[in-house]
Amino acid sequence: MTIPSCQLYLISPLETGGDFPQQLQSALEAGPVAAFQFRVKDIDRDEAAKLAEPLKAICDAHDVAFIVNDDVALAKRLSADGVHLGQGDDDLKDARAELGDQAQIGITCHDSRHLAMEAGEGGANYVAFGAFYPTQTKETHHRPEADLLQWWSAVMEIPCVAIGGITPDNCKPLVEAGADFLAVSGSVWKDPQGPAHAVSQFTEILSTD
Repeated sequence: MTIPSCQLYLISPLETGGDFPQQLQSALEAGPVAAFQFRVKDIDRDEAAKLAEPLKAICDAHDVAFIVNDDVALAKRLSADGVHLGQGDDDLKDARAELGDQAQIGITCHDSRHLAMEAGEGGANYVAFGAFYPTQTKETHHRPEADLLQWWSAVMEIPCVAIGGITPDNCKPLVEAGADFLAVSGSVWKDPQGPAHAVSQFTEILSTD
């Protein structure tokens, strides 16, 4: 199967209990997904680990990278494939020392070329730009333009992730600008027809790129 030039990167909702493992399973069966980020807030690490373990098993079975948001210790505990760090989270150098050379470490860079260059030069495996569109997933203060992706693709080989309010209806300009990954959350988990429907829609768009 040909890997499309832009791939899907799913981010979990904040609630990952209940039937969420089944939702994740159906999403991963609906089309190729490169990575899944486990993102929960305000729960202790033991509880987070308990929620994450079945989700990691599903990702492993589908050969999908399992990334932990903001918590290097939890990523290490779960033997996750990597960690995603914001600007206020653990230092990239410390995370690399803790998780090793094989870990995938991504850095949120908002709309900043400077932060992205710093992350790239510091050894990040990918940088994330956004929010490109209005989003209810988290509070955002940065609104980059698609040409930021174009610039990054021209000057750096490290992949870039576009994030923020991305749907099947608005993603095409980001793909055309050079996004390597589309990070999506609400548009998948809140799809009225279910996550599998959303993933299949994204797959159709990305496979024709």
